[in-house]
Amino acid sequence: MKVKTMATNGIIAALYVAVTFFVAPFGFTLIQFRVSEMFNHLVVFNKKYIFGIVIGVFVSNLLFSPIVVDIVFGVLHSAIALSITIFSAKFIKGILQRMIFNTVVFTLLMVIIAYQIKFFADIPEFNGLPFLIIYLTLAVGEFVVMAIGIPVMHALNKRIHFEKLM
Repeated sequence: MKVKTMATNGIIAALYVAVTFFVAPFGFTLIQFRVSEMFNHLVVFNKKYIFGIVIGVFVSNLLFSPIVVDIVFGVLHSAIALSITIFSAKFIKGILQRMIFNTVVFTLLMVIIAYQIKFFADIPEFNGLPFLIIYLTLAVGEFVVMAIGIPVMHALNKRIHFEKLM
């Protein structure tokens, strides 16, 4: 891996953690608005961003999550969803179309996080809630953040040119 790629991924991971820190009170609740999830759209521009995003998720969950197994499930969720989006680039050519696809994939795969919360979390606000309610609230939060991230990341790309940073 090139030094430039490693440095860029280090910056992405650090930014993911920093943004997660500022929204931590809202990023680990039943309805999660983890704004840092917008960084997931970076793989649409260059698949090499997967490393920075996954490391950012790992460190964020290690530092801020009230659920210890979130380190495993959160990383698993991100790695699977990002890999599916990277694979989809063979079939979906447009940037906006891939960001929409990425949003749908992350939203649907929130089932992984819902499973984690339902069966491994001992948090009073989640106890006794049906799995479907947990999943729907998580999915809505993820969808909103990722959908808002589409125009944000698209606009940032016009200035920063994400595909050329690595």
